[in-house]
Order: sequence, then structure tokens, then C-alpha cells
Amino acid sequence: MTSDHTRQRAKHGPAAWLDAVVYDLARQMRWTFLPPLMVYFAAGFSGLTGIVGTFFVKEYLDLSAAYLAGLAFWAGLPWALKMPLGHLVDIIWRWKWLLVYLGAGLIGLSMIIMYFVLTEREMMEAIMPISAWYITSFLLTPCGLVIQDAVADAMSVEAVPRVDTQGAPIPEEQSRAMHVTMQTLGRFALITGTVVVAALNIWMFRGIEAMDAAAKANVYATIYLVALSIPLVSVSGVILAGVQKYRAKHNLRKTGLSPAEADALFERPDEDTTPNPWYFIGGGAFVILTLAVGLGQVPYSQEIIFTGSMAIVLFLMRQLVATLSAAQARALIGTATIIFMFRAVPRPGDGITWFNIDVLGFDQQFLSVLSLITSVLTLVGIVVLRPLMAEKPIVWIIAMLTIAGGVLTLPNIGLYYGIQDITAPLTGGVVDARFIAILDTAIESPLGQVAMIPMLAWIARNAPSNLKATFFAVMASFTNLALSASSLTTKYLNQIYTVTREVRDPATGEVTVPADYSELGVLLIVVTAITVGIPLLVIWLVQNSRLRTSD
Repeated sequence: MTSDHTRQRAKHGPAAWLDAVVYDLARQMRWTFLPPLMVYFAAGFSGLTGIVGTFFVKEYLDLSAAYLAGLAFWAGLPWALKMPLGHLVDIIWRWKWLLVYLGAGLIGLSMIIMYFVLTEREMMEAIMPISAWYITSFLLTPCGLVIQDAVADAMSVEAVPRVDTQGAPIPEEQSRAMHVTMQTLGRFALITGTVVVAALNIWMFRGIEAMDAAAKANVYATIYLVALSIPLVSVSGVILAGVQKYRAKHNLRKTGLSPAEADALFERPDEDTTPNPWYFIGGGAFVILTLAVGLGQVPYSQEIIFTGSMAIVLFLMRQLVATLSAAQARALIGTATIIFMFRAVPRPGDGITWFNIDVLGFDQQFLSVLSLITSVLTLVGIVVLRPLMAEKPIVWIIAMLTIAGGVLTLPNIGLYYGIQDITAPLTGGVVDARFIAILDTAIESPLGQVAMIPMLAWIARNAPSNLKATFFAVMASFTNLALSASSLTTKYLNQIYTVTREVRDPATGEVTVPADYSELGVLLIVVTAITVGIPLLVIWLVQNSRLRTSD
């Protein structure tokens, strides 16, 4: 009896928790999961140039915080093109890997542009202004990433086997568990890419505070050169998927299946996708609207494009929910609405980063350390919260994350108001400031990543088999439009509460724009109030309506 009692205690003890949280995730890993994980990893690794880009803008370009927030809006819009791309992937299922090569080419071109801007500045400037090259590179990367991401989503569905090694169908319960694991590991691979990025940046930025401008530019150029490995990783994932599929088909033929029968188990001939022109019409309308409004320099162009894009996405979502049952449709709409508002809230913008650099003395290496801490804590959060995500409703998870995020931003506000003279050294030492910055920044990235996993798993489980990529794409377009909304509201707040960094003429050293962080504190307070209040209000409204979700 003692032995049984001990085992019963162990069942509910730390060992059982560790088994359920960590070991079980490792046990559910499949060799077929690796190819899409490589594409997701490449997406996370694409952040390698993030810190470089921040300092490049600060040191070489005279762009305001509001302008950069607007640029972030434009960079987020290509993700709305996942609608036609996802549907295209469903239609050309056998040849979807070609799109990964296209995305890799765009990402590679983006990195090459910035490499030459830093190493052959005069040559590049003779063609067009450096700011134009930066903007071109800045926009090419998300275009390439969205193409690869649409294929990766489809690969993540395909990676979950439908039959065992003998060709027998895998039970539904086991299949659902593997889909949840696949989506969890997908986010894990994405964040792992950011961990590697942060570690690499720490190493490459060592001693940069003592370098002159030429030496810094050489470090920046080297990072962009290393970033060319990003498309290589994603392409390698596609090649590996082809090798795995060939070997699996070969092994099935050994069991007595004909080549046609073995092929049918992988290429889903019974689930051919009938092209729906509305997805391509919607995508075409989006492109036309963007070009017409953007190139025509129409006033409020970002707002017009956002409104038009939202109308198009909502129309296409209506096409999708028509394939679901009434209960599933209501649950999906309610969940999507909550996640949209959770991600649409504004951020402080680049002003807080400039404040950390100019006033608190954060350099490139420390920002890399901060990024590493954030990424590691995100990985821990994904793993630790995985069992909770399987047990608790999405709305409960988002509510808790919202409250936690609001509470953990309060020390950063206190830090700002704890400085008597923002032009003088920080009272109490920089160590305190760095700790608070770590505390504040470390919570931001896990919020969005953790909140998306339950929705991705829901799509993988419930979407029709011949529309998996389309469902992923349209729902991703909807939730990513929330990031565009976040960029817009961030821009508005930065126009109301103006924060400027010091800008000097590179030739004379004369200050052309003085630093002014006097309104940063109010900006932080307003952003925190909106970030906590709006999502909680939307959750309450949805959960007290017909769209109530318990998934």
C-alpha cells in the first residue's frame, strides 16, 4: 500500500508536472514535424537584422517615430495577402514548395540591398536615396516571409501523418493531439530563431561602444551578410520534406501498396480544392487599393487601405464560416474578435527605445541581451502554459495575459517618473533601470505568441481538409490586420504625445533635432490603460453575446 501511495503522490508531484509539461512534448515530436519547423525557425531568425535596423535608422536616417510607426503599418499589410496565397497553396498542393523558393529570393534580396548600402554607400546613393533603399529592404522582407509562412502553415498540417507505417488510419484523438503539438512546436521554433538571433547579436556587438562609425558599419554589414542564411534554412526545410515524403512512400510500397495507392495517402486526391475566385478577387482588390491609394499620395492613405483591407478580409471570412456548422462559426467569430482586439492595442513606439538608448545608456549589446531574455522567457511560457492552453478556454488565457501585461508595465512608468532630470544620469544607477527594462520587455513577446496557439490548433482540428491552408491564411490575415491597427493607433498616440530623439548632422555634428522625452511618461500611461482596458471590455461583451466561446 505504501508503494501505491508513493506512486499516487508522485503522480501529482513535481515529477508528474515535469513529465506532462516537458517530457510529453518531446515524446510527441515526430520526424515529419521538422521541415515546417525549419521554415518557422527561419521566420524567427529573420529578426537578426532588427537591432541593426534600429541603430541604422538612428545613426543614418532622419525619420520620426510617427513615420516609423507608419512604415510598420505598410510592412504589416503584406500579411493580408495570405488570403490568396493560402488558397493558392491548397490548389497547387503538390507544387507548393515552389513558393518557398520565391519567398527566399525576396528575403535574400532584402539582405543584399542593406549589405551594399553599408559597404557601397556612394554607389547605392547614386541610384536613389539611402532612405529609399532602407524602405525597399524593409518592405521586401515581410513579403518574402508571408509567402513562406503560407506554405509553412500547409506543411504543418501535412506534417501530421494520417496513417501509420503500415498504412492504417491514425485514430482521431491521437491525430488531434499531434496537431496541437505541431502548432506548439511551430511557435517554439519561431521563438527559438529569435533566441539564436539574440545570442548571435550579443557576440557580434561585443565592444561596439568603443568603435568608430566605420567599424560599426562593418559590423552591421556582416550581420546582414550572415542573414543570408535565413532563406537557406527555409529552402533546406522544403528539400528535407521532399526526402521524407519519398522515403515514406517507398516504405509503404514495401508493405504491398501500389505506387498509386501510396501516393494517394500523401497527395490527398480525394480532397481536391475547387478554386474559389473570390479569394483571388479579394487579393487583387487589396493590391489595387494599396497601389492606387499609396502611390497616389491620397490623404489618410493608411486608414483607407486598412478599412478596405478589413472589408475584404471580413468578406472572405464569411466565405469560410459558411463551410462550418453554426456553433463552430459563432465560436470562431467570437474567438477571432477577442484575439483581434488583444493584438490591435497600441504600443509606445520607438520613443521608449530611444529613451533607453539616449538616457539610460542601453547599447547594441545590451539590447541583444534584452532580446535574448525575452525570447527565452517566451519559450518557457509556451512550454509551461501548453497544458493550461489545452484545459482552459482561450478567453481565460487572453484575460490573464492582458492583466499580467498591464501589471508588468507599471514599473517602466515608475522608472520614467523616478528621474528628476531626464538629461542627467539616472538616479540610483543604470542597474535598476536595466532590471526594470528586462521586466517590462520580457512579458511583451510571450503575450502574442501564447494567445495564438489555441486558435491555430482549433483551425488545424476543425477546418475542412481541403481548405486547411485557406483557413490558416484568412484567419492569419484577420489577426495580422490587428497589428496594422496597432501600428495606426501607435502612430496616432505618437502624434499626440510627441517624443523626439537627438539628431545630428553627420558632417558638422550640429544638432538638427533636439531630444525631447517630456511627454513619454503620459504616453506610457495612456498605452497601458488602453492595452488592459480594451481587451477586457471586448472579452466581456463577446462572452455575454451569441458569439460566446468556450473552446
